[in-house]
Amino acid sequence: MSKKSLTYKEAINRINEIVVTIEGDDLDIDELTSLVKEATGLIGSCKDKLQNAETDLQTSLDKLN
Repeated sequence: MSKKSLTYKEAINRINEIVVTIEGDDLDIDELTSLVKEATGLIGSCKDKLQNAETDLQTSLDKLN
């Protein structure tokens, strides 16, 4: 996967692809390690995006009061 920043939806889709690959393929340890590292990074990115969205939404809602 390239180093460009993925959208939340793209990251979730890639995580799902990785899960399917891990569940369905007979991977060697190097491939498995690489996929787990990639998925871990994507999960972290998704968590950050969710936290930022929550903060942005709360800021917007606070302006209404």
